[in-house]
Amino acid sequence: MNNLKDIISKKQLNGLRGVITIPPDKSISHRSLIFGALCGGKIKISNFSFGADCRATLEIVKALGCDVEFVNERTLTLNAPKCLCAPSKILDCGNSGTSMRLLSGMLATQNFKSTLIGDESLSKRPMKRVIEPLSLMGAKIKSNDFKAPLEITGAKLNPIEYINPISSAQVKSCILLAGINTQGITTVYEKTLSRDHSERMFEYLEANIQTGQDEKGFYTKIQKSELVPKNIEIAGDISSAAFFMVMAAIVPNSEVIIKNVGINPTRTGILDVFDRMNVNYEILDKKLVSNEEVGDIKVSYSPDLKGCEISGEIIPRLIDELPVIAVLAARAEGETTVKDAQDLRNKESDRITALSDGLKRIGIQIQENQDGFIINGNKKDLTGGCELETHLDHRLAMSFFVAGLVCKNEILIKDFNWINTSFPEFLTIFKEIST
Repeated sequence: MNNLKDIISKKQLNGLRGVITIPPDKSISHRSLIFGALCGGKIKISNFSFGADCRATLEIVKALGCDVEFVNERTLTLNAPKCLCAPSKILDCGNSGTSMRLLSGMLATQNFKSTLIGDESLSKRPMKRVIEPLSLMGAKIKSNDFKAPLEITGAKLNPIEYINPISSAQVKSCILLAGINTQGITTVYEKTLSRDHSERMFEYLEANIQTGQDEKGFYTKIQKSELVPKNIEIAGDISSAAFFMVMAAIVPNSEVIIKNVGINPTRTGILDVFDRMNVNYEILDKKLVSNEEVGDIKVSYSPDLKGCEISGEIIPRLIDELPVIAVLAARAEGETTVKDAQDLRNKESDRITALSDGLKRIGIQIQENQDGFIINGNKKDLTGGCELETHLDHRLAMSFFVAGLVCKNEILIKDFNWINTSFPEFLTIFKEIST
C-alpha cells in the first residue's frame, strides 16, 4: 500500500531494465467474485487483485453471505450459498464504478432490498446508463438523480433486447448479470465490441450464452442458467502494464519484459496503437488461462515514434489507457488525434479536461476537444518543473508519473496515494526496473 500523499517524478538517466510481474486484472478480479457468488459452491481464485476497488467488491459479496478464506496474499477460496442473503448493512463500493454497475444487475433479481453507496468521487458518476436498462426489465431502483446511493428492491424481471448507445463493458455486464436470473432471452447489442471478460467468464462457468454479430451490431444473448463452480486464475492487468510499457518505449536505453499479461483482443487496443506509432515490442509465451489469452510483453526504447489518429471502434479497447497513451504521443513525431472518447469525461475525473490541464503544465502541446484531444508531439524532453493535481484519479496520477521520467525538471504529483484504488504496488515495481 502506497501511503505517500505527494511524490516527485524525475528524469531517468540510465534507462529502465528488468523483468516484472504486474498486478492481476481488476476487471476479471471483480467478476471472479461476483460470478463466483452466483455459482452456489466453492471455488479457488488465484492471482486476485487486492487493490481498494476489488476489496470493496470482496466485502460486498461477504455481506451477501459468501464465505471467503485467504490461502495466501494472491489466492482465496470463495464459498457461495445456494441463494444470496439479504445484507445487514449498506453496501459500500468505495471508488469502484465496476462494483456499483455490475452489482446493480445482480442485486436487481434477488429477493431482498439492498443499497449501494460510494465515495465522493463515485457518488458523482452517472448511473443512468445501468438504471435505464434495468428499469426496462422491471427493476425497482431509487437513486439520487441517477447517481448513488442506489436503493434496489429485488424483483422478478423480464428479458429485453437492449441496444447500448455507448459501448460499455460495465453496462453490458450489468444487463447480463440480471439476465442470468431472468426467464427468457436477454440480448445486449453494441455498435463496437467492448471488453468481453463477462462473456468469457459466463462461457467458462457454462452459462447459456451466445455471442455474434448481425445487422444491428455485436450481440450477446443470455438465458437463465445455473453456473458451474470452477477455479479461476486471473491474468495480469494490461491497463496496469500499460504504464510500464510506455515507460520502456519513451525512456532511452530501456528494455522491460512484463510477465503473464492478459492479451484479450478486446483489451489490446494499446498494442494496435503501438503498431501505428512504431513502438518496439513483441509478445512471448502465449497461452489460454481460464478462457483468457495471456502472454509476456517485451517493450524496448522506441526512438522513431510517429503520431497517429485514435478513434472509432478501437476506443472501447483502450479507454483506460488513453491518459498514458497521451504521454507516449507527446514523444512521437507529428500529431496524434484522439476522437470518439467522450466517455473519458465520466471516469474518476473528467479525464479529458484534467489530463489536458496537467499535460499543458509540463510542456505538452495539447488541445482539448469535446470527445478527445490533439497532441503535437516531438522527441524533445518535456519541461516539467511544476506541481500537478491528480483530481482523485489513479490513472492520471500514474500517467503524470510516467511523463515525469522524461522531463528536464522534476514534477511534484499531489495526492499520489489515489493509486491505491487500482495499483498500490506501482512504486515498488518501478524500483525493480530503475537503475
